[in-house]
Amino acid sequence: MTGTFVSENVIGVVHDHFITFHLDMDIDDDGSNNSFVKVNLVKEVNLTGKSPRKSYLKTKRYVAKTEKDAQIKLKLYDPSEFHVINPSRQSRLGNPAGYKVVPGGTAASLLDHDDPPQQRSAFTNNQIWVTPYNRTEQWAGGLFAYQGRGDDTLAVWSERNRPIENTDIVLWYTLGFHHIPCQEDFPIMPTLSSSFDLKPVNFFESNPILGAAPTFEKDLPVCKLTDSGDQISMALIIPYQCEVERVMKLFILLHFMPSVGGF
Repeated sequence: MTGTFVSENVIGVVHDHFITFHLDMDIDDDGSNNSFVKVNLVKEVNLTGKSPRKSYLKTKRYVAKTEKDAQIKLKLYDPSEFHVINPSRQSRLGNPAGYKVVPGGTAASLLDHDDPPQQRSAFTNNQIWVTPYNRTEQWAGGLFAYQGRGDDTLAVWSERNRPIENTDIVLWYTLGFHHIPCQEDFPIMPTLSSSFDLKPVNFFESNPILGAAPTFEKDLPVCKLTDSGDQISMALIIPYQCEVERVMKLFILLHFMPSVGGF
């Protein structure tokens, strides 16, 4: 165990934090016909003399057949999108309705897989897993993670390599932090945050904001100069016209707060 002195006779031990999200998506129906799709972004090289461009980007889609096909380790230089789709629900253009998981900042465990703590936390071996829905499989670390031996975890369930195409599936997403303590973490640690997004992919026929009610000046808060003059606010009004021919106004409020030495 190693760490940093954060106060007299106090060591902050280096450690990790991991949070796993159990996402029972059920895209566009009861979820009985969902699939997991990995969309890889790859480089294609142009043939000599065909174009001044030397390379371009294209996508390749892989529909996961079994659980092991959907065990994902995130890689910066292997960019991909991760979709849960309903192939039986298609847009007017023929695209399957779905949602994608957009990872944020995360971390991966560096411990050996046969290390007892890692055996209990084997759900951190990948950042994304996909399993068929099973009401008894709710906790990635098992029911008794601290006393467990790693025999009732997400990694063990997924080793069965069950079919996951066109069925009711669950996506598991793990985000994490490596925590190297410092003096600012003691005695009370500041908030540390991370996140991921769920975004629609061909779920709507177009940008759904086009159907939103227009916003008018009277609907927005108005910032005014206070009597003491300690805050100055300006409103910049930018008119634009949306595709449904409604004239709307976008208000960008610029706040200038006084500080020592001026603005």
